[in-house]
Amino acid sequence: MLTTLRVKNLALVERVNVEFRAGLNVITGETGTGKSILIGALSLVLGERAEKRLIRAGADACGAEAVFQLADADAVNALLTESGLEPCEAGQLIIRRILKAEGANQILVNDQPATLQLLKQLGELLVDMHGPYDHQSLLNTDYQLDLLDAFGHVWGVRETYEVTHLKWRALEDRIAQLLADTADPAIEVDRLAYIIKDIEGAAPEEGEEERVAREQKLLGQAQRVQELCNSAANALTEEETAAFNGIVAAQKAVEELARLTPEAGEWLEQLRMINSQLQEINGGLHNLAEKTEADPARLDWLDERLAIYQRLRKKYAPTVSDILALLARTKDRLRDLQTRDEQLARLRAESEASLAEVRVRGAELSEARHAASSKLAAAITKELRALGFAGGHFAVDLQAAEPQPSGMDAIEFGFAPNIGEPMHPLRAIASSGEIARVMLATKCVLAKHDRIPVLIFDEIDANIGGETGNAVGKKLAEVAKSHQVLCITHLPQVAAHGEIHLAVTKSVREGRTFTEAKLLDERGRVNELARMLGGRDLTNVTLAHARAMLGQA
Repeated sequence: MLTTLRVKNLALVERVNVEFRAGLNVITGETGTGKSILIGALSLVLGERAEKRLIRAGADACGAEAVFQLADADAVNALLTESGLEPCEAGQLIIRRILKAEGANQILVNDQPATLQLLKQLGELLVDMHGPYDHQSLLNTDYQLDLLDAFGHVWGVRETYEVTHLKWRALEDRIAQLLADTADPAIEVDRLAYIIKDIEGAAPEEGEEERVAREQKLLGQAQRVQELCNSAANALTEEETAAFNGIVAAQKAVEELARLTPEAGEWLEQLRMINSQLQEINGGLHNLAEKTEADPARLDWLDERLAIYQRLRKKYAPTVSDILALLARTKDRLRDLQTRDEQLARLRAESEASLAEVRVRGAELSEARHAASSKLAAAITKELRALGFAGGHFAVDLQAAEPQPSGMDAIEFGFAPNIGEPMHPLRAIASSGEIARVMLATKCVLAKHDRIPVLIFDEIDANIGGETGNAVGKKLAEVAKSHQVLCITHLPQVAAHGEIHLAVTKSVREGRTFTEAKLLDERGRVNELARMLGGRDLTNVTLAHARAMLGQA
């Protein structure tokens, strides 16, 4: 669950530290106090897009920190390990995100630098967030299909279908690629054959051009190289004052010295090593001088070889790697042209067999979905009736469709809010309040199948009130038995059902606006509910009503 949210210099918030607990956490406050800033801060640490305008005026940075205590950290730890980070200690996950007015922003997961992509992946594991308009996603048929598959636990069957479908689509794409060629085959074959012959005739190799260039440079200065080699060799071993002679003389002296004092033994060993190294260098100099002889024929060959590489780069590609890759592609292309008819016949046969397999797997998926659809419809209908639709009815309509990446089904959620009314597609419902309650009913049903620990509802109770609001509050409390729920609400009927109640207030001090969040005790809750019922002026009637609401909840 989410235990702590810390916010600093974000919009109206200078500094807020909010503690959450298990169960239903309600957040209330007057319009414009900044309730949604808390949810915005949480969205920030879970990878949502951030803008520098969020930084509070006068500050050089803003930040948010979320602390999660995970009962089961296996999935999160696997993701952290995959990203090269250390796993959580004792199930605690700390995420920090800092936005700076100047310079690079900062992301830390358990005090380790992390990426925005990782935050988004963690967010998908930890939090399911629903804003005032998120229920519109319920109108999307792809989303509806995902909901049905989640409820029916058919992801395994669906994955099998998707793998089969991908294989079939790859075959179809290959067929389309072969058919798309409009060039004259004979002319294209000649052109490709010429390219292959030209490159293979040149026989380019990785690294050869660099080796040839080094040798050409060396042979081009052969006389000077030999002069330098001889000069160095003479200085080492040939002249009367050669270094080798001096080392030999020193070695003899130190040999006698070593018999007189032990510490000279180490010097003697070092002189022997120097002697050996000098002889090695001398041999290398003589070898280099011998092989660096001016050879016009060899120089001509080196010049021609470099010219070949220059021509290939100018004609085909800027690097040898690219030229060799072009050669491989050209061979594949030539083979395609020369064997296109045979390939098409083979691919069409494979595609036909693959499509048959797609239809078999699609039928299995459709069967599993049909089995789950009636159960989902009944479960959501039950929840909707508890949310104020006494005569409401929900339906899941599945129709056969041609193979698609997600299956062979066209789906449409239907809804009849009242007795005697015909079923209409959910997308035809105009009332956002009705759609919001359908979304809540859906989440209540799926919560039993959902492993995401934290659910957030930001004003999902918009456009409802009265007894319906009380029903929504009861339903949120029910979901909070298996998930931690955070709910921003304007309805006292909903707020009364909270186990934890946070009130967000706004004040002006020294010409600046400040937002604060306070955990309410029993008396504070009564006063806040009374404010929500009757405004700022608390009366005995509103206070009594607030106490009654808390007592009933």
